[in-house]
Amino acid sequence: MSSSSYVVRVAEDPADREACFAVRKEVFVVEQGVPEDIEYDAYDADALHVVAVREDGLPFGAGRLLYGEVAAAKTGGEPGVGSLGRLAVLKTARGLGVGVALVRGIEDAARARGLTAVDLHAQTHALGFYERLGYVAYGPEFLDAGIAHLAMRREL
Repeated sequence: MSSSSYVVRVAEDPADREACFAVRKEVFVVEQGVPEDIEYDAYDADALHVVAVREDGLPFGAGRLLYGEVAAAKTGGEPGVGSLGRLAVLKTARGLGVGVALVRGIEDAARARGLTAVDLHAQTHALGFYERLGYVAYGPEFLDAGIAHLAMRREL
C-alpha cells in the first residue's frame, strides 16, 4: 500500500472521531491490554483528532493533539507546546509510513495553531521511531497504564 492509497486528515465529524476511537481500541485495549476505562479520557472531547483512512474508507490509524489549557498538564505548562498522544496504527498497516504521516499531520495542525513545539509520552519500544522524526527524550522513565514511557519533545 503506497501513501497515495490512504489519506491522513483532521477528524472533523462524529464518524471520523468514532473511527479514531475504534483504531485506538484495537491497538491499545485489545492488542496492548490497556483498560478501556483509562484509554478514553476527558481530553478526548476537546482534542484535535487525526485519522488515517484507506481509499476504501477503512480507518487504520489515529492520533490526537492537545493544545492550549488542556495541554498544560502534559507539557509542563508551557503555552506554546502541544501534546501529541494516542498515536495508533493497526497491525495490518504498520511499516507503511502511516505512523510518520500521522505524526506529521499532527505537527502541521500544531503549527497552524501557533505552537512552537510538540511533546509526547512515548512507549519505550517506540523511542527509535520518534527519534527518527526529530523528537528528543527528556526526564526519567515512567509507567502509564503499566507500560514504560519517556517524555519526548520536538521543536517545530
